[in-house]
Amino acid sequence: MKEFLRVVKFTFFSLSAGLIEMGAFALLNELLHLPYWLCYFSALVLSVLWNFTLNRRFTFQSAANVPEAMAKVAAFYAVFVPLSTMLEHFLTMRLGWNEYLVTVINMLLNFVTEFLYQRFFVFGKSIDTNAAAQSRKEREDS
Repeated sequence: MKEFLRVVKFTFFSLSAGLIEMGAFALLNELLHLPYWLCYFSALVLSVLWNFTLNRRFTFQSAANVPEAMAKVAAFYAVFVPLSTMLEHFLTMRLGWNEYLVTVINMLLNFVTEFLYQRFFVFGKSIDTNAAAQSRKEREDS
């Protein structure tokens, strides 16, 4: 049950990050007419910062070293961003797919792979170690 709730929290925070990403993407794409890759990358950075902060605190309740955890997330995105950018370029420029459809596909790929990466690598050994998790554990033990 605890892991199911963790997935539910991650899903809701990811949805909120997705709204931030889509909103930022739309603003940059429609108002500033920036190249797709720049809209995508900028929107992704904003959503990653939001998602990391909320999931570290509430989903994984981790007391892990923030710079270390963020470096691990940055390593994930050092791989994910180039691969997803190549995918978006191929699908939008070569195949003519709609930019919004491709962004949603990238967001779904990001959702699944990032949950697994954060759950088992970034926060795997530090899950439920922050003050809120410790307090809850003390209440449950008494």
